[in-house]
Amino acid sequence: MHTPISGITMENNKEEEKTTNSSSDEPAIKYGGIKAMPFVLGNETFEKLGTIGSSANLAVYLTSVFNMKGASAATLINVFNGTTNLATLGMLILMLTAAISTLHPPQCAPGSTCIGPTPWQLAFLLSAFVFLVIGAGGIRPCNLAFGADQFNPDTESGKRGTNSFFNWYFFTYTFAVMVCVTGVVYVQSDISWAIGLGIPAVLMFFSCVTFFIGTFIYVIVKPQGSPLTSVAQVLVAASWKRGVKQPENPAISLFNYVPAKTINTKLSHTEQFRFLDKAASVTAEDQINLDGSATNPWKLCSIQQVEEVKCLVRILPIWSAAIIFHIPLIQQQTYAIFQALQLDRRLTSSFRVPAATYIIFTMLTLTIWIPIYDRIVVPFVQKLTGKDGGFTLLQRMGIGIALAVLCMLVSGVVEGQRRHIALTRPTLGVAPKGGTISSMSSMWLIPQLALAGLSEGFNYVAQIEFYYKQFPENMRSIAGSFMFAGIALANYVSGFLVSTVHHITSRSRHGDWLPDDLNKGRNWD
Repeated sequence: MHTPISGITMENNKEEEKTTNSSSDEPAIKYGGIKAMPFVLGNETFEKLGTIGSSANLAVYLTSVFNMKGASAATLINVFNGTTNLATLGMLILMLTAAISTLHPPQCAPGSTCIGPTPWQLAFLLSAFVFLVIGAGGIRPCNLAFGADQFNPDTESGKRGTNSFFNWYFFTYTFAVMVCVTGVVYVQSDISWAIGLGIPAVLMFFSCVTFFIGTFIYVIVKPQGSPLTSVAQVLVAASWKRGVKQPENPAISLFNYVPAKTINTKLSHTEQFRFLDKAASVTAEDQINLDGSATNPWKLCSIQQVEEVKCLVRILPIWSAAIIFHIPLIQQQTYAIFQALQLDRRLTSSFRVPAATYIIFTMLTLTIWIPIYDRIVVPFVQKLTGKDGGFTLLQRMGIGIALAVLCMLVSGVVEGQRRHIALTRPTLGVAPKGGTISSMSSMWLIPQLALAGLSEGFNYVAQIEFYYKQFPENMRSIAGSFMFAGIALANYVSGFLVSTVHHITSRSRHGDWLPDDLNKGRNWD
């Protein structure tokens, strides 16, 4: 890991504030450095408190208030989480579904059949999700790149500040989750759903206020065109020139235009994916402007543009593997809550831990592990391997994947034992959605959730750092959104798997594998 942000001295901060001006006819850039961080991270913290506060207990809300089937609720949550990867407006609408009785189905009476939501009640709920998606989708991929822009990349303090920002970014995430799955979830489960869903709306309002307070400190880097447009131009130009012969010496003969005021580090020509080099091959039909740029950028691209596309292509295998990695962790977030509902959650005779609160053990493990890894594991492994950082980024991601597999194995063993005890020993009553409650302690969920936290600690931070380092400056916002895009697709795949298994097995003679009553299911297989 990296030097904490608090370790940046005032002298370094003054160095960070120095202006940078690479061109005499452009205004100098004054970097805010750590002065901007309270506002950037404050916005991020309140945003996470708001969105996670709305979604952490969503499985219980959909099954207990909207009377949805467990598999349907899990699928809807997966789609929602995937798509999120105006927020305040969405949270207000979600709060109204709990506060106004006509916006949700009537409460289930003991022993009676639960009535599901009407089409218009479901439509009102989904409209809340739509606005939440719009808001979160605008913040999540941009905050990483925006925060990194506040530091001068040409100074040592700026480089340290950027590294520290990544650490603090993930700290705000774990902090937000721990607050939400304890305090906010308790209010939702034991006091009032309306108040519990109103709290995230208020927190999201504070997120907006905090962000706008720092407006006069932020560095706003002027965009230099859409990187996605540049990617499309390379692909189109390479397709147009697919019949052009490959140049013998591409580093010299290819079109090598570099804009005069570019912020990007120049990329050298590489030999991989040489079919893309044809986009930079100059033919008799190509025309060049007086400033050296191509007249038609859709038929002639620079080596720089081609190499940027190669950067994107190189990480696709890693990104694809990461999608598979996310799926078991997504399943843990949903079905661990359903497991907890049918376990003994009593801490005292009068207090039961809310089911969604158990997710805190994932975050606690992640929070505890990061300093241990930084201060103990890294120095020890560095001595053994002689490599800076101990493990490479790919090794850290691989360890995270292995831990995710172990997490699911442990989860299967725990679920099998929970079901066995529920069917063979005295029970503790009936769960809200039916099915007897096992006398097995819910604390047996801790091992699988702790393994999920360790898995995230190795893989998530390494992923975002890997993407950020693989892209040039003008594609850093894409790097920040790559992991979230992978999580989004993993949520869709997870939802598809749940729906498919539920649809197929519910018609089989062995019965549904994912029923509301887990004691009748086969989650341990």
